[in-house]
Amino acid sequence: MKDKSINFAALADAEPDAFSITALDRGSDVCVIAPHGGKIEPGTSELARAVASDTWSLYLFEGRKNSGNRDLHITSTTFNEPRGDALVRKSEVAIAFHGCSGEGETIFLGGLHKRLIEKMGRNLLDAGFAVARHNDPDLQGINIANICNRGQSGMGVQFEMTIALRDRLKNPERNSEHPNLSDLVDAIRRAI
Repeated sequence: MKDKSINFAALADAEPDAFSITALDRGSDVCVIAPHGGKIEPGTSELARAVASDTWSLYLFEGRKNSGNRDLHITSTTFNEPRGDALVRKSEVAIAFHGCSGEGETIFLGGLHKRLIEKMGRNLLDAGFAVARHNDPDLQGINIANICNRGQSGMGVQFEMTIALRDRLKNPERNSEHPNLSDLVDAIRRAI
């Protein structure tokens, strides 16, 4: 689906009260982001908050409308909200959480930081998560312009997580025999 706004300035002009921004600079080498958080790609803000904890810098761009939050989506290669862009560029590496469609509970890992992606992938598999590379090149986070790759290293990590997995992680009582949010956070943090 095509984005309604091509960049942040256009979106802010069209719908200035439809979103909120959290930008916490913790002076860390890592910045954890959810550029399509809140009601745009539900569950991604919660994941970013949990992984960042009180340790790493955190950026959230969150849709707050009653409906039509998909209209607030700005593709990661053109996402240029100033506070988020600055916070990512100040960090060594960014870890971005996104939501995608798809069957089952899958984590699609992408980005340009191959070593970190491999470590995270191993840890997540060991924790019992299904991990793969997305078939759609637009969801692989491999474009240098992608916000996850704008840190000082020029390499980041992009998570694309299915709605079924995001829903279950927000509601752990639904399926307690599967790995939970704590398992996900631990696997990611140990890799970093």
